[in-house]
Amino acid sequence: MRPSGRALDQMREITIETGVTAHAEGSCLIRCGGTHVLCTASLEERVPPFLKNSGLGWVTAEYGMLPRATHTRMRREAAAGKQSGRTQEIQRLIGRSLRAGVDRPALGERQITIDCDVIQADGGTRCAAITGGWVALKLAVQKLMKAGDIISDPITDHVAAVSCGIYAGQPVLDLDYAEDSEAGTDGNFVMTGAGRMIELQASAEGATFSREQLDTLLALAEQGVAALVEAQRKAIA
Repeated sequence: MRPSGRALDQMREITIETGVTAHAEGSCLIRCGGTHVLCTASLEERVPPFLKNSGLGWVTAEYGMLPRATHTRMRREAAAGKQSGRTQEIQRLIGRSLRAGVDRPALGERQITIDCDVIQADGGTRCAAITGGWVALKLAVQKLMKAGDIISDPITDHVAAVSCGIYAGQPVLDLDYAEDSEAGTDGNFVMTGAGRMIELQASAEGATFSREQLDTLLALAEQGVAALVEAQRKAIA
């Protein structure tokens, strides 16, 4: 039995609210159960120096958690003077995941930065940030197209992510914190809307797992990503 009472293959409730900030070119608030992430997309008519005169656009990301996103207050990383290794790893994952769904020549020499701020954390924050970040990115691109700044849509496919793991010996979909903290195996699966793989992160957290179990987790992830893509479609419609 899962702590939440959900079935093994049952996602948490997903809602994506768009247009939640006045100034960003694209924004949404994604809620995956108790995990809530604010995602904003900011457009700049320039690219990093290493891409200057290349004709290629760039999508990057920043990630952070508010001090009371968790059960006890965390110190702001700005107060510590540096980002943690976890934060750097997550924002790099978000950036490269979203770039996998972008035709960078079609975007042109401009940069879109996706800011993902965790308001409340209950497991799966990086997955929610990728899924919501894609919505914010898509909205920013739609604004570019409406203004006539780009001719063709550089977004080639949906990008979404979900966690799967082995909890109490059972493969489960979309782990919340109670499951994530006790899981024998924990994984994050990033995929396109067509079901192609972008990145798979899976590790044993005290007990090894078999190829058969990995295949089961992958099947669960495909099911979860399909549900997330449908939520994305509804959000941008």
